[in-house]
Amino acid sequence: MLFMAISTPRAEHPSSQIEARKRFWPWMAALQKSSRIHWCYARPGRGAVALFDVKDIEELHQYLNQWADIIPAQFELFPLLDASNAKAFLASGAKAPKRAAKK
Repeated sequence: MLFMAISTPRAEHPSSQIEARKRFWPWMAALQKSSRIHWCYARPGRGAVALFDVKDIEELHQYLNQWADIIPAQFELFPLLDASNAKAFLASGAKAPKRAAKK
């Protein structure tokens, strides 16, 4: 399952988080090595964006908690479809269910 996570760190002085930020990147590198993360980019100023590839929501929850333990943050999460899966869905002719008319 693919999820894009965008972090917004807690409002603190950036200089007070230098040591935590130094721990973050090796932790992220280990997840990339294990293929749990495809990529991670720092956001200008503060925060990061990462693409997780996990087996289920519980695994994602575990990693987000680890992330927040290193750098306390709020996360925006976006579930994603792999492009090949999206194309297969379109090729199958599958249609979204019709909505009931409002009265």
